[in-house]
Amino acid sequence: MLQQHCTVNRLRIGGDAPVRLMGVINCSPESFYRGSYTPTGRIYDRAIAMHEEGADMIDLGARSTAPGSLPITVGEEAERMDAALSELDGTGITLSVDTRHPEVLEVCLRHDIHAVNDISGLADERYARAVADSGLPVFAMASFKEPGDAVGLAATGEALGMVVTRCARLGIDQYVLDPAVGRWVPERTSEDDWELCRNFGSFSAFGRPLLAAISRKTFIGDLLGRVPEERLAGTLALTMMLVGEGAAMVRGHDVRETADLLRVYEKMRQT
Repeated sequence: MLQQHCTVNRLRIGGDAPVRLMGVINCSPESFYRGSYTPTGRIYDRAIAMHEEGADMIDLGARSTAPGSLPITVGEEAERMDAALSELDGTGITLSVDTRHPEVLEVCLRHDIHAVNDISGLADERYARAVADSGLPVFAMASFKEPGDAVGLAATGEALGMVVTRCARLGIDQYVLDPAVGRWVPERTSEDDWELCRNFGSFSAFGRPLLAAISRKTFIGDLLGRVPEERLAGTLALTMMLVGEGAAMVRGHDVRETADLLRVYEKMRQT
């Protein structure tokens, strides 16, 4: 199927566009990878550095979604997002916000944001409506009811089909699909994640741009016996394979290294 593209703040993703790079900034000290945490007051410098290193856009989150992470209130998440986004207003950097709460999105919409990263795949009706009403493009993850609750290849395909249906029902036509690689629910195993990666190209059947979000995740650490801080080489190796399988955008913590990888990939596919 011919892949449709998605446009975020004039940034074309998918179709005949080069593979894009989404840099990750977490303003949540609970993050599973401490190297991704950026405290208030340093968000601007981190974002500018990522942009200069090759990030096409920045994904900003204020709540850790890793299993077992310490919970925070919706109010705390909103306050963190508000403070972080205040540092980035007027920079011109393309931004997506990683949240699943309408109250947090409402605060984010007071700032210069360009997309929503919804790990619940628009499963929550109240939040889905808020996203649709915002008119922003969406990065939507494969989910039935909760983030990443599809277990296995067949279930992931089914969940992505539901996401496509939700987008159509809500009138959202600018979106990127995320196959939800990662240990989102206890039922999922590392082998489930490797299966999704081996079959990543099959998700192109939906005709939408695909997001590869595997940076430093648990299944890589399980294979290599490495903590998050030591998973860069494994992440880059897998990233190269996933862009070869059709990923239109890569979400990563390590912008400089991933940007170098993508430059090499683009050079190698020139004819």
